[in-house]
Amino acid sequence: MRYDALASRVYLGLGSNLGHREENLQNAISTLSAIDGIRVKTISSCYQTEPVGPVTNQDDFYNIVAEIETTAGPGELLALIDSTERRVGRIRGERWGPRVIDIDILLWEDRVIDEDGLIVPHPELTNRAFVLVPLTEIAPDAIDPATRKSVAELASQLDDNHRVRRLDSMTFHT
Repeated sequence: MRYDALASRVYLGLGSNLGHREENLQNAISTLSAIDGIRVKTISSCYQTEPVGPVTNQDDFYNIVAEIETTAGPGELLALIDSTERRVGRIRGERWGPRVIDIDILLWEDRVIDEDGLIVPHPELTNRAFVLVPLTEIAPDAIDPATRKSVAELASQLDDNHRVRRLDSMTFHT
């Protein structure tokens, strides 16, 4: 695939809290990297975080953020992500419950998208340290087009209730 001005820069949040979490994240990155029309450019460090939401009796998550370039459109990329989640072993179950892999589109350049089950920037982006902290690591100056604030600024505004711990022993490769 040729990458040129038609490729869009997109940031993805990936998380896992079932099974071999590190392996699940690496499998998702490898699967995305093998898709024609997607190039994984940068991957953050891995962070361990407590579950968010009403289902708290589950294992902690491992979370990373990946910067990709893609020639896919929003709906097509969402379908590719859903396919990647299934290939890695995700079975849709309880909302907010444990999962082998979860991949969310966080930011799509400076675009605001609201179409067919896809909202970008991710509706909870500004409230989630588990994506803002790793996103700040790889793209501190990226702008959330909904708030017009940088992700570093958004991350600095989170309170201490959001526990995010960097796991220095883990690295991921495309």
